[in-house]
Amino acid sequence: MSQDSGVCGAGPGPAHLLGMDVLQVCVIVLSLWTIPVNCQKESLDSSLEIYKKLFETKRKDQMHALKNMIELNDINQQYKIIDIMLKGLFKVLEDSRSVLTAGDIQPNGPFPRDEKLKDAYSHIVENTAFFGDVTLRFPKIVHHYFDHNSNWNSLIRWGISFCNQTGVFDLGPHTQLLSLMAQELGISEKSADYKNPFKDEKEFIHSTDVFQKALKDEEKRRKKEDKRKELRKGPRITKTRNEL
Repeated sequence: MSQDSGVCGAGPGPAHLLGMDVLQVCVIVLSLWTIPVNCQKESLDSSLEIYKKLFETKRKDQMHALKNMIELNDINQQYKIIDIMLKGLFKVLEDSRSVLTAGDIQPNGPFPRDEKLKDAYSHIVENTAFFGDVTLRFPKIVHHYFDHNSNWNSLIRWGISFCNQTGVFDLGPHTQLLSLMAQELGISEKSADYKNPFKDEKEFIHSTDVFQKALKDEEKRRKKEDKRKELRKGPRITKTRNEL
């Protein structure tokens, strides 16, 4: 599989994305979760090695999707995309954890042969990694959602633990990702020399004022949308006690 053959490898650039509906952009990101793992029927150890190569290809696709989100350069659009994306991502994590738990799959055990279990395994590894990418590049937006959601906290703790035991993140360019994400989210204690490697990069910085304004604008939009939904429902007819 070449780098350009992934879902997002030939995707639209930032100029096109600016003109796209938020849901269309989310489809590009969410589609990263749908590529099946087609490991050959060899020994279980070699199957894991094959998956590691597929994982590297998937990571390139994820980086491309992330780059598109960053280059939107519009915090309101980024807020909306990440809002939708995180809800889908954690639903995938929850469903995949249930499948692996039911199948009694251990992260440090043999790579699963069953297609359903292989898909669940890959969804856990790939979505946990992608959530780490988003967390480090959009920390304020992620904290806004994550810090008040105990279910998400529990899921990502489990996901990080699972991934750490698989061996997929050993060596290579992703060795620090899980640790950095855990520290950024407060799941593990920050080391004395902890630093978000993307914090000082211009494209990842949003001032507090800009971020707060984006949050307020999004809240206003949601309230207006809720009000429109109520108006479309029309007035409710409430029966009086005498009519009952």
